[in-house]
Parts: sequence; structure tokens; C-alpha cells
Amino acid sequence: MASQTAASAPATTGVTREERRVLAGTLVGTSIEWYDFFIYAQAAGLVLAPLFLAPLAQTDPAIAQVLSFATIGISFLFRPLGAIVAGYLGDRLGRKKMLVLTLIMMGVSTALIGVLPTYAAIGVAAPVLLILLRVLQGFSAGGEWGGAALLSVEHAPANRRGYFGAYPQIGVPVGMILATATLWILTSSMSAEAFLAWGWRVPFLFSIVLIVVGYVIRRAVEESPVFEDLLRRRKESSAPLGQLFRKNWRQVVLTALVFIGNNAAGYLLIAFFATYTVTVLGLERPTVLLATTLASFGWLGFTLWGGRLSDTLGRVRTFQLGYLLLAIWAVPMWFLIDTGNIVWYFVALFVMTLGLGLSYGPQAALYAEMFPANVRYSGVSIGYALGAILGGAFAPMIAEALLRSTGASWTIGAYIAVAALVSLVAVSFIKEPKGIDLRA
Repeated sequence: MASQTAASAPATTGVTREERRVLAGTLVGTSIEWYDFFIYAQAAGLVLAPLFLAPLAQTDPAIAQVLSFATIGISFLFRPLGAIVAGYLGDRLGRKKMLVLTLIMMGVSTALIGVLPTYAAIGVAAPVLLILLRVLQGFSAGGEWGGAALLSVEHAPANRRGYFGAYPQIGVPVGMILATATLWILTSSMSAEAFLAWGWRVPFLFSIVLIVVGYVIRRAVEESPVFEDLLRRRKESSAPLGQLFRKNWRQVVLTALVFIGNNAAGYLLIAFFATYTVTVLGLERPTVLLATTLASFGWLGFTLWGGRLSDTLGRVRTFQLGYLLLAIWAVPMWFLIDTGNIVWYFVALFVMTLGLGLSYGPQAALYAEMFPANVRYSGVSIGYALGAILGGAFAPMIAEALLRSTGASWTIGAYIAVAALVSLVAVSFIKEPKGIDLRA
């Protein structure tokens, strides 16, 4: 396997044992990484404002909630730095080593949040330490996705890259399902007072167990065959980062713009919808979390289908279809949510996941095929990180601000629609790359 590149592998209908290890390793790893990230995002909407911003939460709860959502975005600002470091090392040392390192970094920072004293215990040091741990989370997340995406795509037969590349992608909805399901179990089994006092820490500490499982699985995965081939051909004087910014800046810009719409909508699904439905519409928190968890299964299924569809329809066409559906549905869905009926809330989110899945499933394959091998890790990681800043970093905060200033929830839908249209235009500037030789 090590001597054969993914691009030259024969078309097959089955999946080899090593390929199954790769798919499991990328899926489990990204699921754990995003579980960690999503636990924080949902906690920011549920409990972090009164715990870490106590004085402000008492005098102005609305501003405290906006600032709590802002802490989600702070970590995104450090994703490009993580992407640059992990990309540079990943292009030289290998995809596998960086995947293991980023997994451990994310797990440690998440677990430490679970034991962090609150404002009542240590005062202003509490939010300061919280932000520092968020920075570490953002740094590690910046390098995680690129490595997982490339490991899966570079192991794939040329005609199945979209399908293989969808596995690290479905780690996002799987991570969300784990996060929301964990919170649902906790909020259903204890009082609101107990959850605020200590129950919120349990999901953060649980990540330790998941990290151990992910570490064992990822250690068993072989290095990407394309990277091993690259090592044999690379000149010692090569400078991937320098080449990336000199020759491939256009691809970096396009990858960032392509991700804006999906990431903005995705982070509202992750961090805002449940909070809005509970605090504004008055629905019960456990019921809302359960409905959000069930809707996330649509995100999982449609993402996997989006990757598979891109192997036949093409990456660009699949993206265009997904963003068109997302833009059309972004405003009408709010009228269903605002009925205050939990069934319509579920329907609104589930339909939205169709557009999310089709504009996320093909991403790993599209990005991998846009960059030459020796700058691929750096290129996809930096483009992804920049897109996350422009799209999802402050999406919950922007949504909260729009709601406070206009009083109309549909304006949040308009914001999602505009972001989706920006990405739709960006992906339309990409020449279909499906099937190119990844060794080039």
C-alpha cells in the first residue's frame, strides 16, 4: 500500500482492511475533536455567562450572553496559526503524527475547562483562564481537519475520493450528536441547579475517555501513501509555505470563501438554535436538546451522501446544489421555529441539514484536489481556518446581536442566506478538479 499512490490505485468496489482503519481513524478522531469543540459551544449558550461573567450576567444578562458567544469566536482567531504550524510540520513529518498531536492538545484543553474554577472562586482570573484554554482549543483545531481530510482522501481510489473524504466530515455531526446527547442526558437526569453547580463539568471531563480511544485508533493507521511518495521525491531545499503563498494564494482564498456559508449555518445549529428556543420561546431544555440531536442525524446522513454524490455529479456541482438549498431555506425555517412547536423546530433543522450536508460532504476531496502535494496540508488547513473565522467564528454572536437589535428572528436567516450565496459564487469560480493526480 505504501508504494502505491491513491491516484494510481485501481478502481474498486470494496474497502481494504487498511482503508477501513483510515476511515475509522479519521472519523473517530474528528468526532472527538468536534465533540470537545461543540461541548464548549453549547455550554457557552447554556451556563458559561452566569458562571464566568457573573457580575455582568447579574446587571445585563443580554450583553453577558453576547460576550459568552464571543468566546467561541476567540478560538477561531488562532486557528490559522495552528493551521500554519500543523500544515508546515504535516507537509514534512506526515499527516499521522500531526493528527495524534492535535487530538491530544484538544483533549487536554477541554478536560482542563472541566476543572476550571468559576468567577465566584477566583474572580477575573476565571474568564482569563477560560479564554487561554479556548485559544489552545482553536490552535489544535486549526491543524486537525487538514490532516484527517488528507489522510482519508490520499488513501482513496481516485473514483471514490468524495466518499472517503466524507468520513472526516461526518465527524462534525457525530461530534455534535455526542455533545447534544450528553447534555440531554445530564439536563434530563438532574435539576437545573445541580447542572449549573457541577453537572456542566461532566461533558468536558468525559472527553478524557474519548481521547484515549481516539489515540489508540489513530496510532494504528498507516501514513498516507501520497505523503510517503512525496518524501521520496522531495528536495531538501523545498519550502512549502513560501510556495503556497507565492503560487497558490488564489486557491487559499477560494477555499476560505467556499467554507463561509456552511460554517456560519453550522455554528448556528451547534450553538445558537437550542439557546434561542429555550430562552426566547420558552421550550424545555431537555426536549430541545433531544430534537437538536435527532436533527443532527440528518446532517450526518446528508454529509456522507454529499461526498458520495460528488464522485458522480462532481465536487463543484454538489457544492452549488447544497448552497442553493441552504440559501432558499434560511429564512422560511425561522417561521417554523417561531411557532414554538418542537416538531416544527425539528423539521426546520432537519431540512437545513440537507443543504449543510451537500455543502460539506465533498469538501475534503475538493480541497485536496485543489493543491499540489507538497503544500496540500498547509493549503487546505489555512484555507479551512480562514473560512472558519469568516463564517462561524462570530456567527452566534452576530445572530444574538441581530435578534437584540431588530427583534426579528428571520433577519438571522437572511444573514445565513447571504453567507451561503457568497460561498455559492466562490465555488462557481473553481474548475472541477475531480479525478486529478494527487501526486502532482
